[in-house]
Amino acid sequence: MIFYSTVFIFMILPSIHPVFAEEVPYGIGSWQADSLGNHRAVIHVSKKADAVWAHIPWRRRDFNPEKKNIIIIDAKTDKHVKNMCRVDINREFGDLIFQPQTIPGKYYIYYMPYSISGQRNYPTVIYQDPEYTAEAAWLQRNGLTTEKLSRINRNAFSETQIVEIQSIDEFNSFYPMEVIATTEEIKNLLAHNPESPYLLFPEDRKYPVRMFDDLPLRWIKSGPQNHFQGDAARGEFYAFQIGVYACREAIADIDLHFSRMKCSAAGTVIPASLMCCINTGGNNWNGEEFKKICAVEKGKVYPLWCGIQIPADVSPGKYEGIVTVSPNRMKETQINIVLNVTNDVLKDAGDSELWRHSRLRWLDSRIAFDDDIVPPFTPMTAKGNMVSCLGRSVTIGKAGFPKRIQSMFSPEVTHLLNKGRDILCAPIELVVEDADGNILSWIGEGVTIKKRTPGAIAWEAKSEAGALILNCQAQMEFDGFIEFKVKLSALKTMRVKDIRLEIPIFKDVAKYMMGMDHKGGFRPAQFQWKWDQKKNQDSVWIGDVNAGMQCSFRAENYSRPLNTNFYLSKPLNMPPSWYNDGKGGCTIKEKDNNIVLISAYSGERSIQTEEELYFHFNLLLTPFKTLDTKGQWATRFYHSYKPIEEIAKTGANTINNHHANEVNPYINYPFIHTKQMKDYVDEAHDRGIKVKIYYTIRELSNHAVEIFALRSLGSEIFSHGPGGGYSWLQEHLGLDYIAAWFVPQLKDAAVINSGMSRWHNYYLEGLNWLVKNTEIDGLYIDDVAYDRTTMKRVRKILDRGRKNALIDLHSANQFNNRDGFASSANLYLEHFPYLNRIWFGEYFDYDSSPDYWLVEMSGIPFGVMGEMLQGGGNQWRGMLYGMTSRLPWAGDPTHIWKVWDDFSIQDSDMIGYWASSCPVKTDSKNVLATAYVKKDSVLISIASWAKETVDCRLKIDWEALGLDPEKSSLQAPAIKDFQDAAIFKPLDRIPVESGKGWLLILK
Repeated sequence: MIFYSTVFIFMILPSIHPVFAEEVPYGIGSWQADSLGNHRAVIHVSKKADAVWAHIPWRRRDFNPEKKNIIIIDAKTDKHVKNMCRVDINREFGDLIFQPQTIPGKYYIYYMPYSISGQRNYPTVIYQDPEYTAEAAWLQRNGLTTEKLSRINRNAFSETQIVEIQSIDEFNSFYPMEVIATTEEIKNLLAHNPESPYLLFPEDRKYPVRMFDDLPLRWIKSGPQNHFQGDAARGEFYAFQIGVYACREAIADIDLHFSRMKCSAAGTVIPASLMCCINTGGNNWNGEEFKKICAVEKGKVYPLWCGIQIPADVSPGKYEGIVTVSPNRMKETQINIVLNVTNDVLKDAGDSELWRHSRLRWLDSRIAFDDDIVPPFTPMTAKGNMVSCLGRSVTIGKAGFPKRIQSMFSPEVTHLLNKGRDILCAPIELVVEDADGNILSWIGEGVTIKKRTPGAIAWEAKSEAGALILNCQAQMEFDGFIEFKVKLSALKTMRVKDIRLEIPIFKDVAKYMMGMDHKGGFRPAQFQWKWDQKKNQDSVWIGDVNAGMQCSFRAENYSRPLNTNFYLSKPLNMPPSWYNDGKGGCTIKEKDNNIVLISAYSGERSIQTEEELYFHFNLLLTPFKTLDTKGQWATRFYHSYKPIEEIAKTGANTINNHHANEVNPYINYPFIHTKQMKDYVDEAHDRGIKVKIYYTIRELSNHAVEIFALRSLGSEIFSHGPGGGYSWLQEHLGLDYIAAWFVPQLKDAAVINSGMSRWHNYYLEGLNWLVKNTEIDGLYIDDVAYDRTTMKRVRKILDRGRKNALIDLHSANQFNNRDGFASSANLYLEHFPYLNRIWFGEYFDYDSSPDYWLVEMSGIPFGVMGEMLQGGGNQWRGMLYGMTSRLPWAGDPTHIWKVWDDFSIQDSDMIGYWASSCPVKTDSKNVLATAYVKKDSVLISIASWAKETVDCRLKIDWEALGLDPEKSSLQAPAIKDFQDAAIFKPLDRIPVESGKGWLLILK
């Protein structure tokens, strides 16, 4: 493919108009980019000479090209030309003199060669420094020595002819929107527009604005315009751009105003309400409308992406309207818009054709933003001051905080009980201690319910204590999440010794703990924690398997940080209220009378008159739902893209299709190979197999069609960062991004998304589109870079679009310095209500103690079940929690699946060792037992944490099982790579090797 660009030579003429002198074609070539770079100039040498002059008008967007190497290769011999002299290297052109070998002949000049280092999936591309390989004698005889170079006479050398400027492929091409205008061309442009502080360049969606530091040559050719014309179909969301060039002054902000568009011939109109600009504002990820500041630095370019929703039933014809561009404190400019609306109708607004950019309207979507519930949750209720959701109830005190919290979940987490278990032993209180150490007493009028819906109940309360005013706004949702927005203000300046939130919990409930630098497991008797921005920690979970809560502490400046290995690039904002310049922290202590007190303190401070402090906090009441054991046994994953027939032979019935393959090639942008995806899904469905895909938000592929439109939004979608990474990112995004995952074989280079943004709305609409058009059965999420509101919307979209849709979450162990010492389960706990399974994960230690297994890896205290990953896990210990490894990763679960099927485990009740009701125990404290109970038989899983082989005996509650010990047998079926067949008597001592166990059938 060849593109053509005009190179201007300006001559002094009375009209000062440019004169077109020559055309340089842009095209595609084929070579080894990873050693020579992605771009080259092709030149031709026709005359024999010892030295020839090559003038290359490359018009480069990269800065400091003089610091990059240049390689010249003889096209015929494929040999490097060593004798070469760099005369003048700048962004506009390069002048070189070299010694040709083949005459006449073609030569390739590679002007951006680079070297790759670093990790395979996180490469570092460094552009090579200039190399000087010319022989001194050649330089001397051609007058190219340093002292003579400044006086070089171009006419003394034979000229080469430029044939073409090439890129390695169309995706890497700079043409046409990254071919820069020269300084002289811009000077001429300004001379034509001597009074304008800014210039406007309406632009077609086919040519997204890619550069913000330079004008493209394309705009020099077209000149600034006050009109734009395009062709649109009925029903289409028609996208276009208005490029703003702040040529003489910086622009503080820009407003856009749309008139209606009228077709005079048909007498019909398109109302202005159907027009928008994504750069000036929209609907945020949380459903709130917002306005953006559109500031443009002097000399910079800023594209305004606009859209017009053409009604599907509008009459075809020529529609005309006006867009008024109003920069702050500058004269407004009107652009006449003409759309030729054809008779064609696009039922999907153009979404199936990515080049149209119609999906940009998805950024402002409110899809699934409602207070409806999702299965298995039940509608919320409110009776007096008691608010209830599935399995949990909260009684609200006068100040708006819980005074009683109950859980109705059984110890097995498999069903609900009629009688609840109290979590709190006293009300939650915001305690203010004055400078003299006196505790202030709050006086209020009580709670007012502000909203009642099936999915959410909200309330507020106001209290006073002397000169302090406490405002509490709270909302509880159907999954057990409670958000408290707490504002504390003062009528006069006062000094306090401390402001703290006290949460008193029954000691028997506060058995386990996770978060705030404490690995999941048993709770210590005394615990102290301090805020530290280097750590991704602002919450703690504390509780028992069937009753607990997570408490997280936030403020008005909360912004979701980046996660995993990118945490330190955008860490937590320290909350001004709780942090208090490093004075704040949290203690967890055992008190008298069976109490464990969580005290989130902020320390000494002065509160100024009318100052407002925001002591926001959230509670998550656990478990969220009963364990779906039937789903655990029935859903069998195959976590790789393979032929359907191959997968079917394994017995797996659910495929997790990762990215970087034929069906889903580009990370988090599964919209390019959708036909291949649909064909694959259809084939799987024909075999009774579900297909889920990798699709999340943390990073976005550089193959996303909208990437440059998203870049126009500044740091809203993509995080600030140092740039770097793979060559495409450096060459086309320039600076200010964080390079993320890279797939070498596809050259798929991703960049990191910001914590929370409108991209979440696009993501959700994209999911809805995939569900409808490819019929995927759910999502595989590899760490979560969005909040629970977005996850809740994900769940609603899937449940409304696909029956029995599935979501599983994978996370590597994040308890390390780079990831901010976060416990994955605690970090992602807000998402657990909407998950079907967890897969934790790389770097988890399966030699850890049972309490760590239970809290950090199993998911059971939260109503979710899991699988093992690192090294295949420990299959004996895993079965205590109903966990296996996952195909085709380390470990083979198919032999365990066979045992499940032979036993008909789907008809059993799972009773784990953590429940006092478990009818099978052992007489060894280091060998634990879980029972899978049916009417006439029991599958018993036992596993050892002893350091040596233990001969243990089963302690069986025969009455609970309804079995006769005299008539019962105990058998160990043969399981490949797990155990040999064996027969025991129920009272026999059973040898259990260290780190291993048994699956026994009692019947």
